[in-house]
Amino acid sequence: MTDQNKTSEKPWGGRFSEPTDAFVERFTASVGFDQRLYHHDIRGSIAHATMLAEVGVLTAGERDQILEGLEAVRADIESGAFQWSVSLEDVHMNIEARLTDRIGITGKKLHTGRSRNDQVATDIRLYLRDEIDAIAEELTRLRSGLLTLAEREADTIMPGFTHLQTAQPVTFGHHLLAWAEMLERDAERLQDCRKRVNVMPLGAAALAGTTYPIDRTITAKLLGFDRPSENSLDSVSDRDFAIEFCSFAALLMTHLSRFSEELVLWTSAQFDFIDLPDRFCTGSSIMPQKKNPDVPELVRGKTGRVNGHLISLLTLMKSQPLAYNKDNQEDKEPLFDTVDTVKGCLRAYADMVPAITPRADNMREAARRGFSTATDLADYLVKKGVAFRDAHEIVGKAVAFGVAEKKDLSEMTLDELRQFSDTIGADVFDVLTLEGSVQARNHLGGTAPEQVRSAVVRARKRLG
Repeated sequence: MTDQNKTSEKPWGGRFSEPTDAFVERFTASVGFDQRLYHHDIRGSIAHATMLAEVGVLTAGERDQILEGLEAVRADIESGAFQWSVSLEDVHMNIEARLTDRIGITGKKLHTGRSRNDQVATDIRLYLRDEIDAIAEELTRLRSGLLTLAEREADTIMPGFTHLQTAQPVTFGHHLLAWAEMLERDAERLQDCRKRVNVMPLGAAALAGTTYPIDRTITAKLLGFDRPSENSLDSVSDRDFAIEFCSFAALLMTHLSRFSEELVLWTSAQFDFIDLPDRFCTGSSIMPQKKNPDVPELVRGKTGRVNGHLISLLTLMKSQPLAYNKDNQEDKEPLFDTVDTVKGCLRAYADMVPAITPRADNMREAARRGFSTATDLADYLVKKGVAFRDAHEIVGKAVAFGVAEKKDLSEMTLDELRQFSDTIGADVFDVLTLEGSVQARNHLGGTAPEQVRSAVVRARKRLG
């Protein structure tokens, strides 16, 4: 075989006088990772062929032959009978070559009026749209599990922290609802991102559109897109939607990482606030007593990976002139891994969170130990007419006394408390209990059990 015949095996080989270097062929090929787009590539091709027949570029017979051939190729791929070829570079040319092998010259007509540039942009959007919907389902499952757990633990008292120091008593249910709020924002961001994913670039061709009488609204409708894109140059080179998805993912993973950090702390012997089921933990090869919270730790670790993918895509796009550039082949691996990582982490958390068991006695004791009702005492004094700054100083002195005597505020006698202010009366003990403290914060957004239950009801409505 002559070199010219070898180069002509490529779909673009007509103007080349020598074959691609073997290493360059492997280096530039993407089929090793973009073959996961096969379903979306075939779906896009079916819609494209259907549209070409509608506008008269293909006959009805040619359309039917192409559609039957594409379904046969899909069946080959899904059965494992399909042989992917690096020499055919990518998922698109592998599928088109197999189609042509099956149905002959009609297969070569499929690419009329399109380019791999708009084809791959369409495939990625179809893929990401499906993955967004799958991720949304897992996110909903996790949020629902959190709400159920929060409702169940609406009365369970634990210390609230600032600077990781005991601050004020809160309920465990209220703390869980803070996580739920973060995830609700993530869900809103995901759905907002989906709107911009769901715009169809197919028909932009290489960069300038096509001379064929295509009807892009037909194709958009067949593929479930909201509308076709407006500008052909932007259509083939835009990866904003992928960056936006990775931005959503980075924020979601940041939230999951924060949850993970707390779960790791809470399962430690030093906190001992919760128990995770054995099925979500592992042991040590040398220390028989160990029960390690590997799932939260791995999720925490994978956050850096997702953050890195976001930076990769931003850097990939930052210096590209219009329109399409080969750089964009590098968009897929970061995007694919982000999708896989997010789905895995969400699945693990959606399974694990409902199974968390709080150690309520330990939580309560930790809240009692840290002078967590000091603010309540200050508020009590202010309501009795003491200026806040004076009340702050009075309570500070009472806490110092408690530290020296190893007594919580609620454990002091009335006489001991009154040495710091004559304003303090016997009713002070109503506000120094942990229950009294959380019950007193009975307003929208507060930690009172009544408010926690009401917040769960509202969140469920939004989730529904």
